[in-house]
Amino acid sequence: MELYLLSTNGVALASKHRSMIIVAALENLKDAWTNIPPNWSGRDPCGSSWVGIQCNNSRITSIILPSMGLNGQLTGDIAQLSELQILYLVGCGFSGTIPDTIGSLQQLFALDLNSNSFSESIPPSIGNLSKLYVLDLSNNNLSRTIPVSSGSGTTPGLDMLVNTLHFHFGNNQLSGAIPSSLFSSSMALIHVLFENNQFNGSIPSTLALVQMLEVVHLDGNSLTGSVPSQFNNLTRINVLYLSNNQLSGPIPNLSTTKSLNYVVMENTRLYGPLPGALFNLPQLQTLSLSNNQLNGTLDVRSSYGNQLELVDVQNNSISDFIPTARVGTTVDFILVGNPACVGRTNTYCAIPLSNSSSYSTPPNNCIPQMCSSNEVSSPNCICAYPYTGTLIFRAPSFSNLRNHTIYKPLEESLMTCFNNTELPVDSVSISNASKNTDNYLLISIELFPFGQDHFDRTGISGIAFVFNSKTFKPPSTYGTFYFQANPYNYFAEGNNSLNRGVITGAAVGGFVVLLLALLAGFYAFRQKRRAEKADRVNNPFASWNPNTTSGGVPLLQVAKCFSYDDLKKYTNNFAEANSIGSGGYGKVNFFIFYLLE
Repeated sequence: MELYLLSTNGVALASKHRSMIIVAALENLKDAWTNIPPNWSGRDPCGSSWVGIQCNNSRITSIILPSMGLNGQLTGDIAQLSELQILYLVGCGFSGTIPDTIGSLQQLFALDLNSNSFSESIPPSIGNLSKLYVLDLSNNNLSRTIPVSSGSGTTPGLDMLVNTLHFHFGNNQLSGAIPSSLFSSSMALIHVLFENNQFNGSIPSTLALVQMLEVVHLDGNSLTGSVPSQFNNLTRINVLYLSNNQLSGPIPNLSTTKSLNYVVMENTRLYGPLPGALFNLPQLQTLSLSNNQLNGTLDVRSSYGNQLELVDVQNNSISDFIPTARVGTTVDFILVGNPACVGRTNTYCAIPLSNSSSYSTPPNNCIPQMCSSNEVSSPNCICAYPYTGTLIFRAPSFSNLRNHTIYKPLEESLMTCFNNTELPVDSVSISNASKNTDNYLLISIELFPFGQDHFDRTGISGIAFVFNSKTFKPPSTYGTFYFQANPYNYFAEGNNSLNRGVITGAAVGGFVVLLLALLAGFYAFRQKRRAEKADRVNNPFASWNPNTTSGGVPLLQVAKCFSYDDLKKYTNNFAEANSIGSGGYGKVNFFIFYLLE
């Protein structure tokens, strides 16, 4: 005998069945994860406001859980969350493979698995995610080649992601040649970040077909051949990193790339003279070509861009240098390690100073407090446990980190964003600006809670959402970024200024409370049994376990189709005696009936 619940609007059964699938999927995901947030209890993540879960009309639309100590594997059950739009699991401890079923999440527009330990290959099925805006798989252990679609179209690949703007695959173990078919003129990509992998072969000239490109990171691979001359067609590009490869040939003509801010081709075996047109690019700020085989005379007497700040050509074979009056004032030239510096003591022949900053956010017209252990005095001079981490900017357009005026706009934009989004952030402190080996700009950040001395998990998740959803817009000179959070261990600390008398009183009264609890336990148990019995009568679905075929009610099968005559037959011509209520959209009656097999 099977039990069916029918609605004349044809929706109730399918909706209930769908909810069962989602609940089962979440249970399986929870079983595969450890250190889940404490409030992940019950069976309704939307109604219970689970930390890191956001919903719309009882459908899970985002999972945002950055640096919360999660561990485990991302199982194929994630595919059952069909309305998921954002999956943000940055800085967790996930390992294993990225499930191929992730390619069925057709609503997904942000997939960010940065800084985990995912291994093996990138699932080709990701190519089916036609709405994907951000694909960030950086800082994992992914290997093998980048998947592209087959000529027949039977196998998907990442070349199908024509609407995606961000390919972030840096710091993995991806290998083989970068497929030329990965890129096409129909793509909307603005970022191609493939640094620090194991790619070999030549740089595909098809990369220059992507006319919207702004940032290209191919450094730290084993790429060979020359820099494609077609790069001169990338009129929107502003950052080009090709360092630490095995390239050869002369520096390409980049005279039409008027938006270039940053050109870094260090340790790449390039040779020949420096083209004079390179210095005339109007937006160029940094030109770093150290550790190559460049030769000839470096003559900068002719005009060059007013934005230029740094030209680093140390450790080449440049025989002579004819400077301009701006050298050492507004422009820093570094030629140490060239024949041109033999016997010279000019500043441009000296070993350069470290390009880091001593800047730290100053107090806001107050005297910093002496705080207890692990607490920090905020810019507003309030002791608290800050949420800390590092803002990592992948493509800043400035090079002089010792210019402290560049940091104030960043602080202001951060606070403006937190105020506009009503997040519980009282103040922001930044410090320790420096460049890493990838030429990324690293800035330490401390976020201080508002109205209390610590953040709760909801606040931490909200901050992560602001950073991930690009709600926070840094000043344009900073470029694209991501936030790498440090573990936050103060969720349960509470206010450390609790009254000692209250604590003592609680300890003395503990025995009394325990005794009362034991006496009340038996009574509560009896009352609970009575309540459960009543609840089974009033709400038969409450004890329903969707993972089994047993439970408080018979198992609901998949939706069945019935003719009008069948409905009349099994409901006794829609008799009111069989009605169990009406819905909110006009007269929508429900009927329970039995089918005997």
